[in-house]
Amino acid sequence: MKKHLTIVIKLGTSSIVDEKTHEPLLSILSTIVETAISLHKDGHRVVLVSSGAIGVGLRRMDLDRRPKHLPKVQALAAIGQCRLMSLWDQLFGHMRQPVAQILLTRNDIADRTQYLNAQNTFIELLNMGVIPIVNENDTLAVTEIKFGDNDTLSAITAGMVQADYLFLMTDVDCLYDKNPRTNPDAKAIEVVEDISELEADVSSAGSALGTGGMSTKIVAARLATSAGVTTVITRSSKPGNISAIVRYAEAQKAAAQNYDNNNSNSANSSARNSLYASQELPVRADRSSTTHAPDKSPTKSSSPSHLLTPTTPPLHTRFLPDLHPIRDRYFWLLHGLAPHGTVYIDGGAYAALASKAGLLPVGVVDVEGSFAQQECVRIVVVKRPSNTPTSTSTTTAPSSAPTATTDTANTANTPTSTAASPTHFPTPGQEVGRMLVNYSATEIRRIRGLRSADIRDALGYADSEYVALRENIAFLRAERSRPGTPSLVA
Repeated sequence: MKKHLTIVIKLGTSSIVDEKTHEPLLSILSTIVETAISLHKDGHRVVLVSSGAIGVGLRRMDLDRRPKHLPKVQALAAIGQCRLMSLWDQLFGHMRQPVAQILLTRNDIADRTQYLNAQNTFIELLNMGVIPIVNENDTLAVTEIKFGDNDTLSAITAGMVQADYLFLMTDVDCLYDKNPRTNPDAKAIEVVEDISELEADVSSAGSALGTGGMSTKIVAARLATSAGVTTVITRSSKPGNISAIVRYAEAQKAAAQNYDNNNSNSANSSARNSLYASQELPVRADRSSTTHAPDKSPTKSSSPSHLLTPTTPPLHTRFLPDLHPIRDRYFWLLHGLAPHGTVYIDGGAYAALASKAGLLPVGVVDVEGSFAQQECVRIVVVKRPSNTPTSTSTTTAPSSAPTATTDTANTANTPTSTAASPTHFPTPGQEVGRMLVNYSATEIRRIRGLRSADIRDALGYADSEYVALRENIAFLRAERSRPGTPSLVA
């Protein structure tokens, strides 16, 4: 039976308009339209995330460069978005393909009900055979409510629609271990199994019109793969490669599944089969190598020959999804909300949370920032100083706490491993997740270290015995998605 996929394609401003003349790149746009319609006719569901409103606005108003004054930028976005959507509608209209416009800011999905409304709208549009075209609402967005760039927006969109693939279209074919413009011996990285240990050149910045660069794509790939989305970086000037890459990746998954089915009784390959059985780990010619040089013959593989795909796919970098994806409410908590502060907890409290309990005030060590009830905060595990109230459980931060690597891009809403903690803690804190709190920052400072029975005495009231309910707490994944890829360098 043919598998029907959900595919999100993200196009940056440099893929839509010429950086100097600001004229629309009709050849690329037309090929994107043909590719999207071809995928749609094959039974797949397609979502476009399209930048370019400001670039198109510059052309419309005959301006040479992007202004620095925010209201003027927002005005250009309003002018350009109208023209950009008209352009997409005309191109798709030639093929009788209906499209829909969805404009988002982080505020639009910060409320759980609005997030679900947006998700339901996506689902209904896709069920109707419509191709949604998504952009950030730059006319309204300011720093506090921006996604940061459309790479992040595309990853959140992919998680929201539970996509199978996210394509991040850029001006290079793939990631390289060195800058290919200055190093002729740079090798292409075909598959990334563990983003936290990625070794790649991320020195390319965004264009003069756009806001993203290669680093933002790494951030987006981490976010999307955590939601179970296979993420691909490939060249935007060759959008026709999308279909070929999808066919190649799906063929690899099918071959891996067949291999697992044929060898399910083999004790010697049980660990390897468990990865193949996920249908997420593609079989490659050289499993021990993290790079693939397109101009060299593949290294001899230990895999059976019938698993090797005879055709070479277009150059791309494919980030494999997490084996244990974060979905639905937990994805929203981690990535749909901007944190307003930090709550520091001890190791005993973290162990209780890991056992599905809520956060009691006795496990809270300190609070940082100013936030209200039902706002999102970071959870950081620290070793409790000797001069603070002590929980009845152990106070050493567990070594198994989940980690995430800090990126070189803007990661204001991306969880990081080492949190900036108050100086009185013996060791740096480790961020382990996010939560919606039942009390404000001021209230938590007054009840930290206390038993739940003492909350009323401290505050004069007790809205809840918990600082946060377990259903409002989301953890970063403790498991490394896959071993074997070296670490990220700029």
